[in-house]
Amino acid sequence: MTPLVGLLTLLAMLAFAANSLLARAAFSTTDIDPASFTAIRLASGALTLFVILRWQGSKPTSFRSGGWSALTLFIYAAAFSFAYRDISTGAGALVLFASAQLLMISYGLYKGERASVLGLLLAFGGLVAFLVPSASAPPLSAAVLMALAGSAWGVFSLLGRARKVRLLSVRQAALSGRCL
Repeated sequence: MTPLVGLLTLLAMLAFAANSLLARAAFSTTDIDPASFTAIRLASGALTLFVILRWQGSKPTSFRSGGWSALTLFIYAAAFSFAYRDISTGAGALVLFASAQLLMISYGLYKGERASVLGLLLAFGGLVAFLVPSASAPPLSAAVLMALAGSAWGVFSLLGRARKVRLLSVRQAALSGRCL
């Protein structure tokens, strides 16, 4: 791994962690509801993407094939927001990332990619053990919503992976999302 790849990976990991921390903080320190929070997140993301694309010299156009990406992005954002009303930051991030990774690794195995089946089973077992009802387990409804969010993010990522130009895939989802 080159130093640049390492740095970019670190920045991405910090951004993912900040996403969970900021969402949980919004729900614990303000009166914002999950639907409004989701709408603000999606609108600000679309605006930011628009600015980036304009800065790169791209002109936004309408796409028809981004409907599935838009739907999975919306499911992720909505389930994420509603889950974080009732789940701690750490538990939410664990369930979110585990769900996304389990889905993507399972899909890779299905498609013939090499991965450790034992590692996948251990990760799944650890997630199940974490979610078994106990004094420290997160509320089941919030955990299910966060697992749905993680699965939707995994599908969104797989849909984007199939595209040659990743940023255009995200743009397609954002533009298609206007109908949501």
